[in-house]
Amino acid sequence: MKAEELDFKKNPDGLIPAIIQDDRTLKVLMLAYMNKESFEKSLETGKATFFSRSRGQLWTKGETSGNFLNIVSMRKDCDSDTLLVRVIPEGPACHRGTVSCFDDEDSKPDAEGFIRYLQSVIQGRHREMPEGSYTTHLFTKGVNKIAQKVGEEAVETVIEAVDGNVERFIYESSDLIYHLLVLMEQMGCTISDLEKELEQRHK
Repeated sequence: MKAEELDFKKNPDGLIPAIIQDDRTLKVLMLAYMNKESFEKSLETGKATFFSRSRGQLWTKGETSGNFLNIVSMRKDCDSDTLLVRVIPEGPACHRGTVSCFDDEDSKPDAEGFIRYLQSVIQGRHREMPEGSYTTHLFTKGVNKIAQKVGEEAVETVIEAVDGNVERFIYESSDLIYHLLVLMEQMGCTISDLEKELEQRHK
């Protein structure tokens, strides 16, 4: 995308809203504003840069805190006057220390989207293969062992469902999801691949 594709002239101040979304969890992190210069700097550096209306200057998120927003993609809306910026955050997005600017300071972190975050952790384990990690152990054993674990956890999940034990069903289902994510990584697949398949079936 180029700056010329965006309508910076629609607002008198030359700013357009930028909605910031975690690329892994899909959680909305914050709303900020960009002008043409900050947009181009964001493209150049790969780190989200905005225009501060209160200070009247550009600011790169994380330049003082270290909590940078690493850009994965930027998409304009249908009127070309709003951006959706998907990022990988390095730490909390809000200056209060919360993951999102929409979180309450006293509330517990929102678990929504954690499965996608867990997928990214598993991908990191596969790349780095740290010693002492159970996930590393599974990757070392290979696809047969991982598939066996998926089968075992699936059986245990079914048993708890038949017994009507909801608490144990959730526990075993969580084990199943984790091992399935490991198997998917071993097979070179992601949650997005499953979503595409399910979306095609829905059609």
